[in-house]
Amino acid sequence: MIYDRHNDKLSLLAADLVSRQVAVIVAVGGAVAGLAAKAATSTIPIVVATGDDPVKYGLVASLSRPTGNITGVTLFIDVLTAKRVEILAEVAPTAACAILVNPRNPNAETEARDARAAVQQSGRELRVLTASNEGEIDAAFATLAQQAGAALTIGTDTFFYSRPDQLVGLAARHAIPRVLIRQIDIVRASAPAPARAWRTWRDYVDLCSKLADKITTRPA
Repeated sequence: MIYDRHNDKLSLLAADLVSRQVAVIVAVGGAVAGLAAKAATSTIPIVVATGDDPVKYGLVASLSRPTGNITGVTLFIDVLTAKRVEILAEVAPTAACAILVNPRNPNAETEARDARAAVQQSGRELRVLTASNEGEIDAAFATLAQQAGAALTIGTDTFFYSRPDQLVGLAARHAIPRVLIRQIDIVRASAPAPARAWRTWRDYVDLCSKLADKITTRPA
């Protein structure tokens, strides 16, 4: 399985799996993980889990006929960027809007563009903040906190998925209105320990595991 919160070791992980001659590669780190796996092999089956459009980022030729050695599942979370910004504008109608994206994710530019277009419809400007590690998240929130009345939405990225407590905690500490990626991100920070399970993401990974199992057990 390929997954790296910071995305900087994905190519090495993919190459290592290929060198081990595994039967199938599961890439659950979004489009960037899928692209790393695709670059590493054209023969080993790859199961990709992504919130992005796999066609847009060159993972597959089409959804109905992906061809090649790649299959998988997508939630198309990235297409909801504009909607999240619209909700943010409703929650904080007088606030300056911002979006936090991961510059190491190929969807960063597209999400920033879609968010900017949505914000401009309400006559406001969008501030784009970037972070690809925990320290940069802290710095981004500290920077945004200096702008009175700013509101934030979080981009689609598995690194951000892995940091819900940090994101919710910083937003609360700096009193920044925010629209996060999923309800589970908001619930997790205040939920008791047994409830702190990413059910949606786990179901997502479980589905990929089942697809991988079908590939490895099907008749030759």
